[in-house]
Amino acid sequence: MGFVKAKLKDEAGKEIEVQFNPSEYNLSDSTTYVDKSIPGLDGPISQYVTGTATTLSMTLVFDTYEPPTMIKFSESGTDVTKLTKKVVELMVIKGNLHRPPIVTFSWGRIQFKGVITDVKQTFTMFLSSGMPVRAKLEVTFKSVFDMKLGKKKSPFESPDRTKYITVQEGEHLWNYAQKEYGQAAMWRVIAKANGIMNPLDLKNGQILKLPAI
Repeated sequence: MGFVKAKLKDEAGKEIEVQFNPSEYNLSDSTTYVDKSIPGLDGPISQYVTGTATTLSMTLVFDTYEPPTMIKFSESGTDVTKLTKKVVELMVIKGNLHRPPIVTFSWGRIQFKGVITDVKQTFTMFLSSGMPVRAKLEVTFKSVFDMKLGKKKSPFESPDRTKYITVQEGEHLWNYAQKEYGQAAMWRVIAKANGIMNPLDLKNGQILKLPAI
């Protein structure tokens, strides 16, 4: 494969080719948990709440400076903001969308689709007239979550049929709720389905009904 230039492309199909490929980029992911206090336990249970959007950050450099030559003795260049504003404008609300556009950053194998949430411009070189001719842009993207695709990858629903399990020694309703529904707090659903008043009142070998949701 030959040399490939990184590109930004908005959802209308307009492309912005970066002047210089970034020297590096950073991808960041995280998840959110909350602690649930369960009666009878020495400590809380950490319960998954949600994932957060992936962020992509990088520094892009733009340079329009032209140094003196044997033919042209004075330095020159064009206003570099004419290039940088194309990136900044990707954060501006589009009238037909009523929001900023979704942007895809593509370079080699990475195809990151999201919105630009932050652009920090630093101008590092100027002509004697004060015109900026070199700049670096610290750009941050946030991924856009696709609900349909997300549910295919991580389905939230429990199985579509009722299950029956045998209680094992040392296990609790919230253990089964976490395994079956992905949320320990759903133990109340199991308790209600089995007429259990006290979640600690389980017996080894007891048959539990895990209702479908």
